[in-house]
Amino acid sequence: MTVVDDELSLVFAALADPTRRAILERLAGGSATVGELAEPFAMSQQAVSKHLKVLEQARLISRTRAAQSRPCALEPTNLDAATDWITRHRRVWADRHDRLDEHLAALRAAERGGTEETSAP
Repeated sequence: MTVVDDELSLVFAALADPTRRAILERLAGGSATVGELAEPFAMSQQAVSKHLKVLEQARLISRTRAAQSRPCALEPTNLDAATDWITRHRRVWADRHDRLDEHLAALRAAERGGTEETSAP
């Protein structure tokens, strides 16, 4: 496993949780503090901080320090890497599906051709 694959595992593990995805959606609109990110959730700021730590380890967000607060910001680079991985594999699966579809169409055509030959007098 390469380092890149390991980072993808961290990204996909982080994205597996709906709360973390909601936090990323919120951060897509701009930086926010932990308190601001915790507002829409029925959970403590400490629980939100644990989610932020997972997102930070996956390098999906970054935190800076501004006076007493530590605003979080979206870091899209690893999201782009995950999107590239999905796109690449989607293309492979689509190609395989197309080849299977063509093969099945050829089998059906051969079967129809065989049926026509046997039904002809």
